Amino acid sequence: MKHVHPMWQEPLDIPGGDRQSPIDIVVRKSVFDPQLRPLKVQYDPRTCQQIWNNGYSFLVEYDDTTDKSTLKGGPLEDQFRLCQFHFHWGENNAWGSEHSIDRRLYPAELHLVHWNSDKYSLFEEAVIEENGLAVIAVFLKVLIGMRDKLVHTFCFILSKYVISSSFSIQDSVVEFTKFDPACLLPEKIDDYWTYAGSLTTPPLTEAVTWIVMKQHIEVSHDQVGGRYVWGISPKNENELPSCCSIDSNATTTFKAQKSSKNVSKIVHVTSVV
Repeated sequence: MKHVHPMWQEPLDIPGGDRQSPIDIVVRKSVFDPQLRPLKVQYDPRTCQQIWNNGYSFLVEYDDTTDKSTLKGGPLEDQFRLCQFHFHWGENNAWGSEHSIDRRLYPAELHLVHWNSDKYSLFEEAVIEENGLAVIAVFLKVLIGMRDKLVHTFCFILSKYVISSSFSIQDSVVEFTKFDPACLLPEKIDDYWTYAGSLTTPPLTEAVTWIVMKQHIEVSHDQVGGRYVWGISPKNENELPSCCSIDSNATTTFKAQKSSKNVSKIVHVTSVV
């Protein structure tokens, strides 16, 4: 999967803008916003449908025809439906994330993509309109010798699907069900930066409210460097950990902390390096 996004392989006719993503988040320039409400995440594992190798990444797709898996609160005035999540990673552990914090890059970055179902009827409409999308971004950090449920989760996804012989073929789609993406979120989901930005791949529309988690999630160093995706090797092919099971269909509300060290709204931004 060393291919680039297909739309980068030809000239793009995209109007310039001042809200292009990704960005370098300068911590000292972020401003605390006491008006931000608690984030409310409700994901139903039963809406998980399939995993798709698109040639340059892989996506886990969800049924977004109903309001069973949604995001609201925080900087959002409307309700947004989860449609997919995917990862961005690099060739080594030194870099791979799209966003950076004070010019520091992480090995990988998770994106959970949601669209505004209060204003629009389809994702295809929302992606080109103002306030159409909301993306939760989570950084991944590599630790040596770490073993926990999160590592188990990545192993399950990648060993059972991504590094199977059939899934290594570009554009292959494999059924993937009953997965709760909430188990990929950090513990402190109430601690984040938010700003108005754009898609990071074509069509680069400035339709995205970004919610960038301050707390990273962690994967084991032993799980990095495999043959295919970024490399988590097939250590575990057992059933999903309990945090990701179908029984984990509960609404979770996260409070915004009333401290300038917590939820921040980015006012001054710079371009990513």
